[in-house]
Amino acid sequence: MWILCAFASAFFLGIYDVNNKLSLRGNAVIPVLFLNTLFCSLIFLPAFLLSRFAPEKIQGSLFYMADIDWHTHLNILLKSVIVLISWSSGYVAIKNLPITVVGPVKATQPAFVLLGALLLFGEQLNIWQIFGITVAITCFFLYSMVGKKEGIFFLSNKWILFLLISILSGAVSGLYDKYLMRQFDRMAVQFWYTFYQIFMMLPILFIFWYPKRKNSAPFQFRWTILCISFFLCLSDFLYFYALSLPDSMISVVSVVRRSGTIVSFLAGALFFHEKNIKTKALVLIGVLFGMFLLYLGSRT
Repeated sequence: MWILCAFASAFFLGIYDVNNKLSLRGNAVIPVLFLNTLFCSLIFLPAFLLSRFAPEKIQGSLFYMADIDWHTHLNILLKSVIVLISWSSGYVAIKNLPITVVGPVKATQPAFVLLGALLLFGEQLNIWQIFGITVAITCFFLYSMVGKKEGIFFLSNKWILFLLISILSGAVSGLYDKYLMRQFDRMAVQFWYTFYQIFMMLPILFIFWYPKRKNSAPFQFRWTILCISFFLCLSDFLYFYALSLPDSMISVVSVVRRSGTIVSFLAGALFFHEKNIKTKALVLIGVLFGMFLLYLGSRT
């Protein structure tokens, strides 16, 4: 069950990436990120209100949100900070790099999650899962070689630096998610971490963007910004649910979730007309094979 949720989460994460690219093309990053955090909180607000004021209507369902104490709030606040770092750096990278490079390279994140899962949680992989992760991660790194054909040199490109920050902070967030799902209510974590980000983004919005808005990229509201929030919430909901199941493995879930790059890759080829599609497609076949091996490993 958890592996199917992970694959569904990956699919919606890919759609989220596509809408990110559409929202950020020629648009200001900070207000887009702020609206995303705002809309994500609003999406889960009905579940919060029902859980507080009419719990009998929602209790026992997947959307019920338990009360949490101050200690839990502090843990979720830390999650908010980590995710905001990953999101903001990732948004900058997506705006300035081809989506057929950003998605697959960001998918190297499971390599760091895998290392942390083995060291921190003592997860044990079977032979299929080892082969699957090895194949997938190898293919992800091959994208760095493809990127050179487009003039993107990973050691000197500043946008790649933002992408690396997003990858490392995203890996930390993934490992922290496994800890949170073991300790705290799943829905409470998902609602409150987006809620706290609104108040983190407000000073950033009014200090760093608003006074300089006329001298930087202008902000234009697009309906794809709403799609960012919707598909992110849907992807995260399935992701957190997968991690909350007792036999789930963060090392596998993390790799599977990054397979959403397939969706963004197809969009880059069909709608954004990006370069070197055939070469990238060959590497993507390896990604698919790695995902298939992971699926086999989850069934044994």
